[in-house]
Amino acid sequence: MLKKQTVWLLTMLSLVVVLSVYYVTTPEGTNENVAFVNQTKEKTTETNGDTKVTVEETEDGKVTSGIASDDLFTALRLQIEDERSKLREELNAIVASAEATAEEKSEALDKIQKLADISEKEAVLETLIKSKGYEEVLVRVDGEEVKVTVKAKEHSKQAANEIIQLVAKEVGEAQDVAVEFQPQK
Repeated sequence: MLKKQTVWLLTMLSLVVVLSVYYVTTPEGTNENVAFVNQTKEKTTETNGDTKVTVEETEDGKVTSGIASDDLFTALRLQIEDERSKLREELNAIVASAEATAEEKSEALDKIQKLADISEKEAVLETLIKSKGYEEVLVRVDGEEVKVTVKAKEHSKQAANEIIQLVAKEVGEAQDVAVEFQPQK
């Protein structure tokens, strides 16, 4: 019984730490770029200062949106964090469930820990790549695939190779590393 309580406590503490880091690193005013989609199947465009938000609802009900500005990185980070938060909530519900078996709870706790590890690796990689002189960096780890988006004035194969080597050193199990350069304004 003591081990279950310890695991639960450590999980909750790690969740609090991850959320605290996210809250501290999130710039203020990020909710300015929220776009609401009408139920009709049409394309809407809103302009907020220098940010242009385009939202389109397709016939099959899928909503696509595009953000053209420096807020692209922030929007992607928020989207990733929202997806992970939903997954964390589902996993926490499994852990808290009375009907779940011990194996299911253990698997859920392992997945929660893996999510925290991935978030930490992404933050470390972003910091390391920014230290190479890039203005903005976004790292997304998805299983064995790592996508790196870098805002830079110039890009070259050598710069991409440096970033790939840095990622390979930090994330050992990564098999596929993609580097994308965004033009710097």
